[in-house]
Order: sequence, then structure tokens, then C-alpha cells
Amino acid sequence: MEYTNLGRTGLKVSTLCLGTMNFGPYADEKDSFKIMDRALELGINFFDTANVYGAMWDPDGIGNTEKILGNWFREDSSRRDKIVLATKVYGKMGEGVNDRGLSAYHIKRACEASLKRIGTDHIDLYQMHHIDRSAPWEEVWQAMEQLVHEGKVTYIGSSNFAAWNIAEANTIAKQRNFMGLVSEQSIYSLRNRHIELEVIPACEKFGLGLIPWSPLGGGILCGVLDKKYDGRRNREPLQRSVEKLRPQIQKYEKLCGEIGYNPADVALAWVLHNPVVTSPIIGPRTIEQLDENVKAAELKLDNGVLEKLDEIWPGPGNQAPEAYAW
Repeated sequence: MEYTNLGRTGLKVSTLCLGTMNFGPYADEKDSFKIMDRALELGINFFDTANVYGAMWDPDGIGNTEKILGNWFREDSSRRDKIVLATKVYGKMGEGVNDRGLSAYHIKRACEASLKRIGTDHIDLYQMHHIDRSAPWEEVWQAMEQLVHEGKVTYIGSSNFAAWNIAEANTIAKQRNFMGLVSEQSIYSLRNRHIELEVIPACEKFGLGLIPWSPLGGGILCGVLDKKYDGRRNREPLQRSVEKLRPQIQKYEKLCGEIGYNPADVALAWVLHNPVVTSPIIGPRTIEQLDENVKAAELKLDNGVLEKLDEIWPGPGNQAPEAYAW
């Protein structure tokens, strides 16, 4: 496993990040423990979760994924010091009018609740899960500064932000002599390249590490044409996407066959070739899937393959405004 700096910080994280969204809804606690144990064995030291995880199909499951991590730490307290722990704040955590968003009130309460569920005294990377248009940055940064001052949070990141959100946030943070955002977690894959227009240039300009989520395109880039699904509701959107994108998928899977690599490995390797990317998030449900994902970190795609991938899955062509103007 290779390691890289998280954005402009001195913190070293593995070039693959273990996503935990499947812990609870798909992998029970026992299997989740095995996956995390194996991730450590493979050298993955970057774990990502969120306070709302656990409720994918069960509204009563909110917070369960953080609890699974907490139980894993309690089983062996030495594990906590071996990983960089990232979680998130923003999502709805209750029925109260202030039980979501980025008000200072909610940030403080949500952080305390996450610390309790996870059973730790600090969060290494505390990420805003979404922009809150009703909360001024002065309020947000005041709350985050307090958490950093108290030692409950070390770094601050964003997720699903637009480029101008990143620019505004870090400009105001600089005025407050605060480090501001050090990472952005965005959807990014061969299938979805929108952030190449503005978010990636913003990350590069402001020194944010990019943490792509859904780097396998929601399953589209995993050799999906050879797989069979049982029609469960969580598979229906994937099946619809397959039919919509079938010509591209066929070309993609043919190319992967020609170069001798699994489609999922090629998809991860493609994301990793971007120098702005710090660590794509993998979300294995089994140890076998985890082992397969890790192999992709060693795969290097040559320029010829990269050009063919651009033809099959074209991006915007350039950053803004060159992508749509002179």
C-alpha cells in the first residue's frame, strides 16, 4: 500500500480509503470487523464513515455504522491509533428542527454524539456532508474552530461542495487565521466526470485532497454485464442505468478484456491516475471484494488506454471556462 499527503497537510493516508456505508445494511457487525481487520493488514489506514450511515434501508438504523466502528475499537483499543478516522456532519439525526444542517448548535451536538457512538475522544477528519445555505461561514467556522481548540477534531473537510463553496469557505477561513478545508469528498468516476469542470481545479488551487466516492460508478464499472441480479429494490436503479448505458458499458468491458484487467480494477486505477486525487473510497461488502480493490492500487494505465477510456466515457474536455468557451 502506498501513502500520500491529505491535501496540503502533513498527514499521510493510504491511497485507498475504506468506506463503511455498507456496514450494518449489508455487512453485519461480525463481517464488518473482518473487513476492517483485513484492511489494516493490507495497509489501509484511512477509514471513512458518517453519522447518518446505517439507515440506508432502515430509518431507525441512523448511527449504527459509527456504533459498529466503536465496538471494533472497544474490542482492541490499539486499533484506534492505527487509522485516520473520518466522519461527517449535516444529515438529519432526529425529528427536531435543529437536528440537521451546519448551525453551530447542530455541529456541536452532532460531534459529541459521533464521539460517543464511536467511542473515541477525537475525530481526525470532520467533514461537512453537504453545503448548508442557511448557515453563514462565520458561524460554521466558529463552531469548527472550537472543536479543534478542544481537541475533538483535527482537520476539517467538505463533501459534495461546489467549487465556489470551497473558494468561499477557505477565503473566509483564511481571514480568521484558520486552516479551513483540507479535503473534498465528491462523486467521481469514469461514469461521472462533472467535477473536472470546476471542483478539481478548485481543490488544486486551495490545496484540498480529493476523496472520490462511488469511483466504480455505482456498480456500472464492475463488469456489470456478466453479473445477474435478483431484482431487489436496491438493484433496480443499477439495472435501469445498465440499459441506458449499455453501448458504453459494452465498449468498456471489451477494452478491459483486451488489456487483461478486471473492469473494477481499471476504474479505480483511472481515478488514481489523477494527481489531485488523494484516496478513492472503496466500499467492500466482503473480504474478497476488498482484496480485489487493493490490487487496483498497483495498476498503472498507459496513455493509449487512457485515451481510449476518454473516448468511451468522455469528460467535459477541459476545466471551466475552456470546456465551453474559447
